[in-house]
Amino acid sequence: MAIPSDNLKTNYLQMKFFFVVVALFALVQSRGQLPVKWEELSAPDFPEAVGKAAKVCVIPLGIIEKHGPALPLGTDLMIVRDVVLKAAQEEYVVVFPEFFVGQINEARHQPGTIAYSPELVWKMLDETCDEIARNGFEKIILVNGHGGNNSLLAYFSMARLSQKHDYAIYLTNAWDLYINEQQRKLVDDQIQKLPEGSLGHAGADEAAEILLIRPDLFKPEKAESESGENQERLGHLKMVTSGIGWYASYPNHYAGNAAAATTSLGTAMLAATVNGLIKAFREVKADEQVMKLQNLFYDGAGNPMKTNQ
Repeated sequence: MAIPSDNLKTNYLQMKFFFVVVALFALVQSRGQLPVKWEELSAPDFPEAVGKAAKVCVIPLGIIEKHGPALPLGTDLMIVRDVVLKAAQEEYVVVFPEFFVGQINEARHQPGTIAYSPELVWKMLDETCDEIARNGFEKIILVNGHGGNNSLLAYFSMARLSQKHDYAIYLTNAWDLYINEQQRKLVDDQIQKLPEGSLGHAGADEAAEILLIRPDLFKPEKAESESGENQERLGHLKMVTSGIGWYASYPNHYAGNAAAATTSLGTAMLAATVNGLIKAFREVKADEQVMKLQNLFYDGAGNPMKTNQ
C-alpha cells in the first residue's frame, strides 16, 4: 500500500520537528554531563560514571537479521539502543555498546544474518556481564529488542542462580514498557488507523520507529515486493510447537506490511518505550531486595539442609 503524497509531506514536517526537538534536548542534556555511552567515557571519568549511575549498567540487545525488504538488518539494534540512550539522558545509567550477539538461527537462510553458535552466544553474554561487574557495576539491566532472544534471556537470567555472582541481572523487553495509560492509548489509537495485518516483524510498527530514527534507511517502495502474510504451514499443530515454526509461518522473515508505517505511530511508540525505561531505571536503582534475596538464596543453595528463607 503506497503512502499518499499529502501524508508524506505532513510526515516529513512532523519528522523534521521531532528531530530538531531531540537534537536540542540532547545538546542541553550533554553540557556538563558525563556521557551515558560506555565507549565515550574516558578511563579517569569511568569511576565517577559508575557512581552517578548508582552502579547500574544497561545492555540493549539487538540482532543482525533480515527485516523484510524495506528495513535495515540492524533494525532491532538501532531501535533498542535509541530508546535506551534517550531514557539514560533523563535517568543516568551507563549504556553498554551495541550488543548484537543473540539467538537468530531462524533467519540463517536470509542474506546478511549473523547467527553465532549457541555456545558462543551464551559465552559472550556471560562474560560480558562478568566484565561489566568487574568494572564496578552491581546491577545489570538487559533490555531486549529482539523477539528471538526471549527464551534465551529468560533462561540466562534463571541460570545465574547456578553459581554465586556478586551482581544482579534484571530483564525487560523494550516492547513491554507501555505502562503509562495515556501513552498506551496514543499507541493503540495509531494502530487502529492501520490496515489489518500491518504489524509484525519488519512490519508497520518497526518501520514507524525506523522512519524516525533512521529515515534514510527505510525503503517503503520495497515493502510490498515480498509477502509478509502468515503461511500457516504448521496450522494443523494445535497442541505442540516446533523450532521450525517461525520459518513455517514466515519464510520471507517478514510479517506485516512496512508500507503502512506512519510517523505518528513511531512517535507514540518511541515516547511510550522511553517513558517506561526511565521508570525501569529508577526502579532498579532504588531496589535493595534482589541482591539481598540472591545472597540468601546462594547461602541456602550451598547448604540445602539449613533452613534458609
